[in-house]
Amino acid sequence: MTKVHMRTLSTRYNFTLRIKSTTVNILVSHFSLAAQIMTWSLFAIAMAIAIWRAPWYHLRDSQALNILLGMVVGVMVIWMEKAGVIDGLSIHLLGTTLLTLMFGWAFAILGIFIVLVAHMILAGSGWAALPIETLLLAVVPAAISFSIFRIVDRCLPNNFFVYIFLNAFFGAAFAVASAVFATTIVYVVSDVYPAAEVWHDYTRYALLTMYPEAFITGMLMSMFVVYRPEWVSTFDDNRYLKGR
Repeated sequence: MTKVHMRTLSTRYNFTLRIKSTTVNILVSHFSLAAQIMTWSLFAIAMAIAIWRAPWYHLRDSQALNILLGMVVGVMVIWMEKAGVIDGLSIHLLGTTLLTLMFGWAFAILGIFIVLVAHMILAGSGWAALPIETLLLAVVPAAISFSIFRIVDRCLPNNFFVYIFLNAFFGAAFAVASAVFATTIVYVVSDVYPAAEVWHDYTRYALLTMYPEAFITGMLMSMFVVYRPEWVSTFDDNRYLKGR
């Protein structure tokens, strides 16, 4: 084997080790036994409720199943474009609000869970962080997005622009903010990093994704409700479009 080949293999090997070492979430190592039990319990409860409340009958239609899987794969690809300054805290778009508005909160949680599992397999990281990551990146933003939708649906008139602006644009931005602040609080309370470091190297940068998340979600939802309203479970074209 030539020196060039040996150097190439060494570089690849070191690069692989570095990638795998940085993908291990150091948050879990700072959890006490009680915190780990609480995290796994909340995760199990959230997943059980999502599986129980998910409208599985919609997936009997092969088109609906393909759309759901296609959107999950799309979110998975978006998550690959991420940045980060400190270990364990990566910055990327979520896509949770888009999944919530299109398929409901239950399928949104399950979809993000699948995305997390896929990324952990590809990164070769441990599974210990799966519960807390699911709670922070799936359950919290999905709950916020669906709560905003319910409030808008009950309290405001059935208007197309109200639906897009408040549910898609504002809902997506607020969901990102909730996930970012929830992540910040967990890392600070768990004493993983000082509060000032988390704010300086993560929180203030992660909040900048609110605008692109809101813009992309609003743009996609605008196209879907106009051209494919049957794809959006939270949108009724008889209420929002017809007769106007």
